Amino acid sequence: MSQYGSFTDQLNIETPEQVELRFPVAGIGSRFLAILIDSIIQFVAVMVLFLLFFVVVTVATNGGQTAAPQASNVNPETAAKWFIAAVILFYFLLYWGYFSLFEAFWNGQTPGKKLFKIRVIKDTGRQVTLFEALARNLLRVVDSQPFYLIGVITMLCNKQQKRLGDFVAGTLVVHDRLEDQPLLAHNSRTFTAALYAPAPFQEFPQPERSGQIPLPADAVARLQVQDLNVIDAFLARSLDLEIATREEMAAKIATRIAAKMQISIPAGTNPERFLEAVAFDMRAAARR
Repeated sequence: MSQYGSFTDQLNIETPEQVELRFPVAGIGSRFLAILIDSIIQFVAVMVLFLLFFVVVTVATNGGQTAAPQASNVNPETAAKWFIAAVILFYFLLYWGYFSLFEAFWNGQTPGKKLFKIRVIKDTGRQVTLFEALARNLLRVVDSQPFYLIGVITMLCNKQQKRLGDFVAGTLVVHDRLEDQPLLAHNSRTFTAALYAPAPFQEFPQPERSGQIPLPADAVARLQVQDLNVIDAFLARSLDLEIATREEMAAKIATRIAAKMQISIPAGTNPERFLEAVAFDMRAAARR
């Protein structure tokens, strides 16, 4: 780990294409603010739940006292017990499912993490799965004792700012600021989505093919879906990058792709146009 701007630590990961990804590790401050927001959201949800519970029980009790026995077949006490059971279930799901479901299906972010631009990722840089999100949050009950003191002490004892849940699940929390994101993404603003996992060919906006670079079909056939993901990732983010960074990354990725194709990039060819041509031909070959 090394210093990276205003962040304490940085995780460096090299992809199979030998493109280095830089992940500024989120520290205690930003994570505390995120958990504070999430806790407020959970508290508000619980208050709304108990208010609803109070209203329903009041109505059921009053209705049971004033209505004639033959007017209703519903036992107010039985209804109240079922509602209490539903409240307990909802609270359980809110406490255990809030973080796990958001992190698994919202690119590693809860509303609090999204507000402060941090996210949960795997140690390898990939997006967390539901299993990993569940694993890291099952240990939250330990990390949060007392007042998250155990989690804070654990984070202070390692450079990656991991709490116990992160060690169990093999995850960590990183900053997600646009200017600090690594450059590989998959049709998203994140840099962890589908870097290595095989994915189906997807439609991606591309320039017209006419007048672009002719590529040998056998050379294009040497590439894999992961290579297309890397190209798409760069093209999706290219307009957000500084010119110098954009040119450097385009040249690096184009060189690696050309090496896998066992061809040379034609002299004077813009690396971005070369990557666009490769992506176009890969999709055309897949359709055929």
